[in-house]
Amino acid sequence: MSASASHLVLDGVCKSFGALRVVDGISLRLAEGETLGILGPNGAGKTTLFNLISGDLRADAGTIILRGQDIGRYAPHRRCRLGIGRSYQIPQPWGAMTVFENLVAAASFGARKPEAATYARAVEILGETGLLPQANRPAAALRLLDRKRLELARALATEPRLLLLDEIAAGLTEGEAAVLVDELRRIKAQGITMIWIEHVVHALLAVADRLLVISQGRALAQGAPAAVINDAEVKRVYLGIEAP
Repeated sequence: MSASASHLVLDGVCKSFGALRVVDGISLRLAEGETLGILGPNGAGKTTLFNLISGDLRADAGTIILRGQDIGRYAPHRRCRLGIGRSYQIPQPWGAMTVFENLVAAASFGARKPEAATYARAVEILGETGLLPQANRPAAALRLLDRKRLELARALATEPRLLLLDEIAAGLTEGEAAVLVDELRRIKAQGITMIWIEHVVHALLAVADRLLVISQGRALAQGAPAAVINDAEVKRVYLGIEAP
């Protein structure tokens, strides 16, 4: 896949905090509409990688290209308006606002639309994510599944072309995770490109086209899900299974 044909290209991206190299030369190419799943032990650098893509952090080295445009020096709000939406590992709703108001605020900021112009799409997204019955509830009053859905809904309200999902299935029951997987499949069918960090492997495998495994800030394995999961080094580092 050429860089010009890719939706997102990372080339040699690095980030250190003092002497600790947290992201160490990560490179990847993501096609339009593709879903990339990211696995790795805690502390492997996965969320830091998301922060570099979204602009929450700036890379020390390497390039980040979004649809042919180098975005490495762009602030988070500019990257959002170029089509990068994200959820956070710990849901961060505006708790005093209603669920509906959370979406309107996200859409007004991310999609740069007048508030009144966001209402219809906000209602549509609430329906798509199963939150419509909760529309007028304060976000702080939601249970975990609905807070996760709200993270997803707010990201969708910014009209992303690239969606970054950080452990959105964490803490959910098996049934709740299945509901989430169905929602993500519907989003995937709309052609939205996604990168999903997750420890709930069976949920990730139900959606991802490719997997990237990160260990100690480096790419350990990358490719077709079955091949990556069965890689001996991945089993040793991530799953704790020693090769015979």
